[in-house]
Amino acid sequence: MSERPELPELRASDADRERVAEVLRDAVAEGRLDMEEFDERLGAAYKARTYAELEPLTRDLPAAGSAVPEPAPSGVPGAWAGRIGGRASSTAGMAFMSGFQRKGQWTVARRFTSFAFWGGGEIDLREARFEEREVVIRCFAIMGGINVIVPPGVEVDVRGIGIMGGFDHTQAGAPGEPGAPRVVVSGFAFWGGVGVERKLPRAERDQLKAERRERKQLEREERRQRKELG
Repeated sequence: MSERPELPELRASDADRERVAEVLRDAVAEGRLDMEEFDERLGAAYKARTYAELEPLTRDLPAAGSAVPEPAPSGVPGAWAGRIGGRASSTAGMAFMSGFQRKGQWTVARRFTSFAFWGGGEIDLREARFEEREVVIRCFAIMGGINVIVPPGVEVDVRGIGIMGGFDHTQAGAPGEPGAPRVVVSGFAFWGGVGVERKLPRAERDQLKAERRERKQLEREERRQRKELG
């Protein structure tokens, strides 16, 4: 079996860390790792920032080959490649004394315009595709509110202003993952608000919760076994 090439110092995503955690869970269930080794490696997986830090954690386990993705060829943006490109499925969202939502699997236009007057809108990008690598979302909230939700790893540039209202800049400036889309949020809020927040996709969030519950169960079982051994 040939040795795997050294992984570059690319940033690991939450999904990458979860793939490693899944291999470790299988290994402890099969008796390949004891609880002490499992806890040590799982803690290291959640703290890992790069592929190179994740790879050694499963190197000696049978499923290691599928736990950490191979580095993408030069010029290919890795896991994000499949989410960039295609024809926009929506270019605007309008709410006049009502509301609108864009969520789930949809394709964000290169220029997306949203407007809320005495109403509210939600623009959820967690499962979306992007027409181009950089998209501009223009938000205009007048006595209303618009909320933009982006997944971890996406670079966000916020350029909007608030006039007797609020325009959230807290998520601006964080670097994105290699090849990830760049989202520019512009516009203004007048007697209203535009929020920008980061959230994991629902499936990943549920998986993390399940993993935490399983880890606590394993820890309780380990403590019980130690007490019995005495």
